[in-house]
Amino acid sequence: MIFFTADTHFGDPRVLRLDRRPFASMAEHDAALIELWNETVAEEDEVWHLGDVMTARGGTPEALLARLRGRKHLIIGNNDPDTVTEAKGWESVQHYRELTVDGTRLVLCHYPFRTWNQIGKRAINLHGHSHGRLKPMLRQFDVGVDAREMKPVTLQTLLESRKTGPAINS
Repeated sequence: MIFFTADTHFGDPRVLRLDRRPFASMAEHDAALIELWNETVAEEDEVWHLGDVMTARGGTPEALLARLRGRKHLIIGNNDPDTVTEAKGWESVQHYRELTVDGTRLVLCHYPFRTWNQIGKRAINLHGHSHGRLKPMLRQFDVGVDAREMKPVTLQTLLESRKTGPAINS
């Protein structure tokens, strides 16, 4: 399976305050996000992390990546230090990527777009950065943990969220 996520911000205490994440400490936050990731993702799965993985003071990126299941790709976010972008453990690292999943064209970037390549041909924009606070456009999804129950999500789950009614930040 292929999963998408963003804005995990491991080791960044600002998210507890600014994003009102429901954890008493960063240790609890990080442990919960790792557990939710590993309950969702299998070793053979692919995960596209759309940026803002962890802070420079959050520990060793290689150690974190080794604890997270799946083959991991990074779309660089505005808070990803060189230690994260240069870490061993990523299958690929880039600022932007287009790919097709289950016949659907996806445009991946940390930032949400107002328009994107092949928007008129039903391409979908997946992004992070807005922490569930930005009203999405048609065929646009915030895949950040704040908008997705703190765990990675599949394209199918995103598409079904639109069919079943207005989910928060879908």
